[in-house]
Amino acid sequence: MSAGANPLSAGKPGVAPLIAVRELVKTYRIGETEVRALDRVSLDIARGECVAIMGPSGSGKSTFMNMLGCLDVPDSGSYRLAGDEVAGLSDDALAAIRNRSVGFVFQQFNLLARTRALENVALPLLYAGVGRAERERRARERLEQVGLGERLEHTAAQLSGGQQQRVAIARALVNDPLLLLADEPTGALDTRTSLEVMALLQSLNRAGQTMVFVTHEAEVARFASRVVRFRDGRVERDERRVPEDAVALAAA
Repeated sequence: MSAGANPLSAGKPGVAPLIAVRELVKTYRIGETEVRALDRVSLDIARGECVAIMGPSGSGKSTFMNMLGCLDVPDSGSYRLAGDEVAGLSDDALAAIRNRSVGFVFQQFNLLARTRALENVALPLLYAGVGRAERERRARERLEQVGLGERLEHTAAQLSGGQQQRVAIARALVNDPLLLLADEPTGALDTRTSLEVMALLQSLNRAGQTMVFVTHEAEVARFASRVVRFRDGRVERDERRVPEDAVALAAA
C-alpha cells in the first residue's frame, strides 16, 4: 500500500483481520494541557503480518502499542482482537486477554537476573497455573526454538545481551500468543546482535506468528513487510513492501 492510501488492511478477502481498530481516541491531561495521543486511528492487521510502527517522540506509537497489548484503554473507539471487542473491558478481563493472547518483548529484556533461563521463560505459565512438569517442557521447547537449548541452566546475568533478548522472546512465546508485541527489541543491542535478533523474529513471523514492533531505526524496520508511521496521534503513512531478508543477512 502506498502513502496516502486507505490504512485498513488489505488482507485476504473474506478473512477477518486479527486486529481491527476503528476511530481510536486517547487523550491525556498534563497539568492544564490536554494531549490527544491517538486521534481517530483506524487500522487492520491481518494474521501473519509483521508490522513496524514508527514515528517521532510523542507521535502516538507507544500509546497505540499499549492499546494493542491491552495495557491501556481508549476514551472512545473500537478495538477487536480475534473478533472480540477489547475496548471497555474491565482491568481483570484485560489482564486475562494479555496473559492468554499477547506476548511482550521489551528493550531492556525484563528478566530476573539471578534466575535460570528455563525459569524465566516458564514464569508466565506459573502465573497461569500450569503444573511444573508442563511448564518446564514448554519453556525448554521455546528456548530450543530460539537457539538456547544449551543455556537452560544459565542465569540471565550469565548471558550476553543477545542471549538475554532470545530468552525474553522465548518467554513471550511460551503461552502461544496470537500476537507478539516488541518495543524497540534491538534498542539495547549492537549492530550484529540486532541483526541476529531480527533474523529470529523474522523466522518466527515466516512460521505464522503475527508480530508488531515499535522502532526508531529504519535499519530495523526494513525487515517488516509493512511500516505504519504515526505523527500527531494519526497514521501518517501505511506502506507495504517486500522485506529485506534478515535470516540470509545474519547467516552471511
